[in-house]
Amino acid sequence: MLVCLPRVRDVTTGTIFHVERFAVHDGPGIRTAVFLKGCPLRCWWCHSPESQARDPEPFLRRDRCIRCGQCLDACAHDAVWPVDEGYDVIRAQCAVCGECARLCPSGARDIAGRPVTVEELLAEIERDVPFFDRSGGGVTFSGGEPLMQPGFLGAALAACRARRLHTAVETAGFAPSSVVEAVAGDTDLFLYDLKLVDDARHRRATGVSNALILDNLRWLARTHPAVRVRVPLVPGETDDQANLAAIGALVASLGLPRVDLLPYHSAGLAKYRRLGREAPRPDVQPPSPAALAGAARTLESFGLTVHLGG
Repeated sequence: MLVCLPRVRDVTTGTIFHVERFAVHDGPGIRTAVFLKGCPLRCWWCHSPESQARDPEPFLRRDRCIRCGQCLDACAHDAVWPVDEGYDVIRAQCAVCGECARLCPSGARDIAGRPVTVEELLAEIERDVPFFDRSGGGVTFSGGEPLMQPGFLGAALAACRARRLHTAVETAGFAPSSVVEAVAGDTDLFLYDLKLVDDARHRRATGVSNALILDNLRWLARTHPAVRVRVPLVPGETDDQANLAAIGALVASLGLPRVDLLPYHSAGLAKYRRLGREAPRPDVQPPSPAALAGAARTLESFGLTVHLGG
């Protein structure tokens, strides 16, 4: 009898979509930020929509197309189609093989996401060790939601720890508590995104409940020495007095001294079109300086130190 076993992902291989060198907003010092693919939340203000899907996907910069036609000739899956502004991609037929991206001379075609082993990733990271040593920096794993790839994340954190590299994990906290507990020992700093305290509002804005998020935050505040709450300040969504006061009261009650305010920006809107999707709420503007100052005052009223940015 043929027995079908469940597919098991190799924990030494993960899917990432970007490695940012010389990052200065994702933890202390100069850092290498590694962005993992996949996120269970669907925040409409997401500035990295290419992070949401778990697997690699076509990423098309139409403004760079020079209409050379090499992608059309290269595609063996009939997934390239001529349009007025160049060549589009038929996503339902695309095999995400990357051949068109490899041949594109202008960089118009790309694949958002690539597989990488822990060893390959550490080879990239180790190029920046001299900058870590001089600045007190290290490695930050972000996303997407890095806890969606727990095996790979855990292996990468352990490899960094073995090399005595400072590690940070930026997370929204929506993961089984067992996953958070498993990676906590090799994580020097948690950068914990907290959006909304009210569960119904959180469900409407992100698509998921925040009960697990808050439980994991409470556990980390009790057990981990370095947890920093980060609040995306999104006009009309997270910036009202009631939500900021609820966040301030919660963070202060957990004994966490600092909150980072991350002002919404619209830099990610163009990425939706590159992914063949409509950008949600394209007319929302970043918060004004007065709004930022007001949000900071609300959080400071709870005895918290407030930083703008990470």
